Amino acid sequence: MSKEFLNNQWGLILGGSTGLGLATAKKLAMHGMNIIVVHRNRKSEMNQINTDFESIKALGVDFLSYNVDLLKPEKREETVIQIKEGLGQGQIKTLIHSIAKGNLKPMVETNQNLKNDDFHLTIDAMAISLYDWVKVVFDTKLFTDDARVISFTSEGNTKAWKNYAAVSAAKVALEAITRSIALEFAPYGIRANCLQPGAVNTQSLRMIPGYKKIIEHSIQRNPYNRITTPKDVANAVYLLCKKEASWINGCVIPVNGGEHLN
Repeated sequence: MSKEFLNNQWGLILGGSTGLGLATAKKLAMHGMNIIVVHRNRKSEMNQINTDFESIKALGVDFLSYNVDLLKPEKREETVIQIKEGLGQGQIKTLIHSIAKGNLKPMVETNQNLKNDDFHLTIDAMAISLYDWVKVVFDTKLFTDDARVISFTSEGNTKAWKNYAAVSAAKVALEAITRSIALEFAPYGIRANCLQPGAVNTQSLRMIPGYKKIIEHSIQRNPYNRITTPKDVANAVYLLCKKEASWINGCVIPVNGGEHLN
């Protein structure tokens, strides 16, 4: 596999220990990008995660990981200082937002209904945190001159699914924030885009009540009669990180094999 990225270029993956974030970390590392993963996981999950991290290191890139609560402002500031020290002369070529932390609750008919606080927690974690991290990395002067910011949205941005109201609202906010980053940070060489994968059988999807029906429906709609894989999404991230993609900015791009056509 050709090493396309420079030795001092790094990818910062927020939520990169599983799912789309992990697949993206592996794909970028395969092409020579050094990797930083910021994640939050329990000790019981770390054996598998450490095995995955070792597979990234085996690709011959430099690797840093931080198991912290990346949504707390004080932890964010501390972690960025540590990242700056760990990078030396390196800079961040791409920042990937793959944070999936939200409340999946019904609006009616149970004693665990969705509440105002559930919206706040979910939107803060899955949308506003993108801006928080972009801003602190920018203020610390860690971005390259041609940096890429990439976030992951879903069809829930326009379609209503049961129990998905808070996450749906967060995805809409995430897209709006991404567009504003694309506009206001453009003079500093930063491009920002959202990828909209089809249904991907990840831990996050499996937390949605009735997720099996979502998968079945996606397969029926998809022209290739299969669901999207983490590798499909990681491949699209890689393409957006290449210099040839520098004129793509402020977009929401489906990555679903044409599932949205049906």
